[in-house]
Amino acid sequence: MARVAIVTGGTRGIGEAISIALRDMGATVAANYAGNEQRAREFTDRTGIAAYKWDVSDHDACLEGAARVEAELGPVDIVVNNAGITRDGVLLKMSYQDWKEVMDTNLGGCFNMAKATFGGMRTRGWGRIVNIGSVNGQSGQYGQVNYAAAKSGIHGFTKALALEGAKFGITVNAIAPGYIDTDMVAAVPQDVLVKIVQRIPIGRLGHADEIARGVAFLCAEDATFITGSTLSINGGQHMY
Repeated sequence: MARVAIVTGGTRGIGEAISIALRDMGATVAANYAGNEQRAREFTDRTGIAAYKWDVSDHDACLEGAARVEAELGPVDIVVNNAGITRDGVLLKMSYQDWKEVMDTNLGGCFNMAKATFGGMRTRGWGRIVNIGSVNGQSGQYGQVNYAAAKSGIHGFTKALALEGAKFGITVNAIAPGYIDTDMVAAVPQDVLVKIVQRIPIGRLGHADEIARGVAFLCAEDATFITGSTLSINGGQHMY
């Protein structure tokens, strides 16, 4: 029987690539999304992967969404916490709402989805949780105290939850992508983007499928001895 996977933010960018990679390795994938109905429909039409709408920052919505996936597809064995947003600005210009929205989605979403699925994984004695952090959560980034704090928190969350899951056959790992050629990075001003690429030793942006291959590796049936780790995929930009 195929493993069932939920990928949050799974219909666009890195999330779309992860959804496809897990499908291709034999999983039954539920791609979560928050708002773009047309993009989600196009994604499902193109890939055959079912899309499910809920806001990962909403605790009750995550419980209900995971329960719906389980009812329709089967017990959830794999969760990839990929959903994330940015609300950039220097601290003195950042509103509390900008801070809260990023923390609630990027970090709170990891807690909410783990809370919704960890118990079932523990009962069945098998699970894979992969949390998508960021190079900016490792190194910091000007104008991103909210985003960097949330992503840094993901790395600590990963290590702590890995300790809780280890004896129950549940691995919990993180991937810290560098700058990837997604819509989020495309929104960066061109002059800033040029400077970013100049700091990447490989000399280019990463590709979403390069992150997806890392996720598939950590979710494999035989990836049993890797837990509490952060895999940096950043072209050598930050070696941590």
